[in-house]
Amino acid sequence: MRLTDDFIQDFARVERWISEYFAHPDRYAVLPRVVPGEIEAALPAEAPEQGESFERIFADFERTIVPGLTHWNHPRFFAYFATSAAPVAILAEALAATLDVKVMLWRTSPAAAELESVVTRWLGTLIGVPEGWTGIMYDTASIGGFTALAAAREALGLGIREHGASGRDVPVLRIYATEHTHSHVAKAAIALGVGVENVVAVACDNAFRMRPDALHRAIDDDVARGMRPLAIVATVGTTSTTSIDPVAQIAEIAQRHSVWLHVDAAYAGVAAMVPEFRGILDGVEMADSLVVNPHKWLFVPMDCSVLYVRDESMLRRAFSLVPEYLATPERGVRNYMDYGLQLGRRFRALKLWFVLRHFGAEGVRERLREHVALANEFASWVDAERGWEVLAPHPFSVVCFRYKRDGMTEEEAEALNARVLEKVNETGDVFISHTKLDGKYALRLAIGNLRTQRSDVETAWQAIKAALAALNGEWRYP
Repeated sequence: MRLTDDFIQDFARVERWISEYFAHPDRYAVLPRVVPGEIEAALPAEAPEQGESFERIFADFERTIVPGLTHWNHPRFFAYFATSAAPVAILAEALAATLDVKVMLWRTSPAAAELESVVTRWLGTLIGVPEGWTGIMYDTASIGGFTALAAAREALGLGIREHGASGRDVPVLRIYATEHTHSHVAKAAIALGVGVENVVAVACDNAFRMRPDALHRAIDDDVARGMRPLAIVATVGTTSTTSIDPVAQIAEIAQRHSVWLHVDAAYAGVAAMVPEFRGILDGVEMADSLVVNPHKWLFVPMDCSVLYVRDESMLRRAFSLVPEYLATPERGVRNYMDYGLQLGRRFRALKLWFVLRHFGAEGVRERLREHVALANEFASWVDAERGWEVLAPHPFSVVCFRYKRDGMTEEEAEALNARVLEKVNETGDVFISHTKLDGKYALRLAIGNLRTQRSDVETAWQAIKAALAALNGEWRYP
């Protein structure tokens, strides 16, 4: 079927809109000025009976949808982990959507399956993943982490895949992490039948890193009580502070106790391609799995996460299930449906391939260095202002900080900083988020957007100080 003139015109209109959007993403409020339910109320309650023109659909997209979005591509998006999509990756996504291939069996898309093997190997080589490890793409690190922990459970040889865990004499399984480990580990414990109570919070040092001595004691205590260690999750770039757990020391403990070690480097892992950050993954060669998210700090649009595993056969043992209608005669190929819960899989490798070729490794390194330098400069501004303080080390591009004047209690400081956050975000010009560190409420500024300049960081700092100044005139602790 040939494309119609209407399609060509409509696609050209979308192309123009995308071009204008990327040229001036800051013309939109980074955080929309809407209230819950406002967008839903503006849309029809039921789908139309008759088809509508593209012109009408697109008009509603511009009028109703876009103003109600949080704009992650905005250069002053500093909340959570600041992500952004490289335009070249948008082209790859359009091509992937056009092809609409499913990367489940090798034969359902040979080029897509083999490109996934190639591009995950490229990335692995750049960041120092040991040779011989296998990379598999998932949507997020949450799913990659779940998959790794499922493989860890299979490695225990308890027969849970075949017989389940209920009604049998199965030991209590334990997962070791810290309070700064991403919450997907607890969710994986729920899904795997381990239970949230069996996710052990290992103590941290004053830099919010897992303490190996505390991990060793926790495992010894559990083994003495007849419990079975399932896995340890170490993090390189924790969600709140981007702290780096001592992977090498943790790996030695994991090997001593024959416990699966999963390393979550979803945010910071890509930084290992920068020579001065190469050491952040020291010790990962002794781990069993590692996850990295190109959609976080490698300018690949959501979603694209890569799980690397030392022994891919353990994933197949945990997940491979081939009904007759999916049986194929090929040998020596990788059927990606065998490596997780998902059967049909998107063609994610294409956008990562485009991005790595477009920027080149050195182009990526240059941008990562710029983001880290901006974060360091922002931290220096905070340190230089009376009453402001940086609350955690900032090894990458995230800074945790707060205002607390002399004589202010922790409760007063939390209330004031929460109001600063609210007042800054109300402007729609800047978006920041928060966390808590040892019970202290912290503002959190994350730099990672392709389009963020020094002037954007300056604007954020001025907005934060202006919010504080306005509140100091009116604010009283409730």
